[in-house]
Amino acid sequence: MRGRPDLLRLIGATPVVALPAGLGLDYLAKLESHGVGGMKARAAVAMLTAAIGRGELAPEAPVIESTSGTLGVGLALAGKALGHPTVLVVDDALEPEMRALFAAYGVRLEVVTRPHPVGGWQQARLDRLAELLAATPGAYWPDQYNNPDNARGYAGMALEIVRQVESVDVLVVSVGTGGHSAGLAAALRPHWPRLRIIGVDSVGSRIFGQPARARLMRGLGSSILPRNVAYATFDEVHWVGPTEAAASCRELAGATTIAGGWSTGATALVAAWAARREPSARVLTVFPDGPMRYLRTIYDDRWCAEQGIDGAPVTHPVEIGSSERVEVRGWARCRAVADPRTCEVPA
Repeated sequence: MRGRPDLLRLIGATPVVALPAGLGLDYLAKLESHGVGGMKARAAVAMLTAAIGRGELAPEAPVIESTSGTLGVGLALAGKALGHPTVLVVDDALEPEMRALFAAYGVRLEVVTRPHPVGGWQQARLDRLAELLAATPGAYWPDQYNNPDNARGYAGMALEIVRQVESVDVLVVSVGTGGHSAGLAAALRPHWPRLRIIGVDSVGSRIFGQPARARLMRGLGSSILPRNVAYATFDEVHWVGPTEAAASCRELAGATTIAGGWSTGATALVAAWAARREPSARVLTVFPDGPMRYLRTIYDDRWCAEQGIDGAPVTHPVEIGSSERVEVRGWARCRAVADPRTCEVPA
């Protein structure tokens, strides 16, 4: 498979825009949907090029990875650019639009049809991935959840932000694999030592010590504990539920025509709250992707009603003292961030 390295020029160089937070205030958002492959194309290229440099990824060898969709788009682009076929392990919840897109890209999909009883769709995908790796000599697994090259892939985004923004006081970041939050924190704090970082997780996610539950939201949160999550970098964490995230997406789209998915809605909600709470602070967040894959879900009235997420959202988070002692059901905030691997997590 012949590589096309010129495609790498299409990644990044995304704009930062000011968006309304209410009360006449704004926050800043970096629109990663404006880069081909979305935000995670940065991580995909970083992981593959590092593996090539170490000799772990041979020329034309296949790349196999588990994804809920967003990294898959980035890996498809990285694979075309660097000359590697891509196999993605996905699950039944993957949207028809994404399946069609991957088919158009020539990406092979392996679809798991039943979630793992404990680890959910993520563990089910990882189990199938292990089978594929055993049956495919020479294949490379980037392991986005635990590969430190994932985080290193966001150093370029950090440099763009430093050039685009005079200063940032508060960075609001969604947390899934932990890659972009860790990468941005490591690269931005040398420039802005007082930068405070708010992590945004999904209700039902295990990352910050909550029990793993079935999750409607995709793209943020996790049923496993990725090693890439740099817990010490966070000053606080927010959990956002699908009702709040969907309403935030719709409000943002209606006010600005800027639209995205669950991570965009969740981070927009928290960034606007932070800007209102601290009017003198400059708040910045990152929108990972655009709205295409969510038109039949977040932006569909009937679907939202069927899921029971069309109610009135709350306007501020409930504050809890410990993520291990209180299970959250909607938007909540905790200023005591701990690594759950060192704590007892409720069943």
